[in-house]
Amino acid sequence: MRTKFKIKNDEIKNLLGSEPYDFPKYSTQILNLANQNAQGTRPVVVGQMSDLIQEFSGQTLKEWEEWYLKKHPDAIAKATEKVKDMVDNFREVIEKIDDEMINNWVTDLVIVKTFIGLRFQEAILAKAAKLYHNEYRLATPEEESKGIDGFIGDLPVSIKPESYQSKKSLSEGINANIIYYKKASDGITVNIKELENSM
Repeated sequence: MRTKFKIKNDEIKNLLGSEPYDFPKYSTQILNLANQNAQGTRPVVVGQMSDLIQEFSGQTLKEWEEWYLKKHPDAIAKATEKVKDMVDNFREVIEKIDDEMINNWVTDLVIVKTFIGLRFQEAILAKAAKLYHNEYRLATPEEESKGIDGFIGDLPVSIKPESYQSKKSLSEGINANIIYYKKASDGITVNIKELENSM
């Protein structure tokens, strides 16, 4: 007898008494993306599911459906409308996507975003130098071996992730002011407090 097995989502639905929906290929990916953008199933629209399922005292899927719809009678319609509006937006924009746009998107992803993702230190140096009305330069390989990433004016600077602050002992060997950063989905948050004290 096997000690490990897998139950796929469609089988779970069948085991719980749900008729599986027949979604055409790629449609669920489009609907998921539309929902992410529209935020159609956020708690503010459909309720906090993890709390609601704990509150529910029934047993079957049918009982859950009846109980939920009594508690949130407009939620499915509201979520559907939000997702529908976003799908309409997709429909409109997909007509505008041509070979040139696809080429530009792939180039931006492979060339530009890769370079920015790996070489953002220079952007941090440039921005910090601009704030202090100063010039900057990247470190030479010899300076890099001493933990220096660049200079703002004559001031040596090391650029480290925020998590580095919890490893204070590591920074004792670096003879430079440390700029801390944190990557986010929309850019980089930079902390120049240590630099401020030296400028």
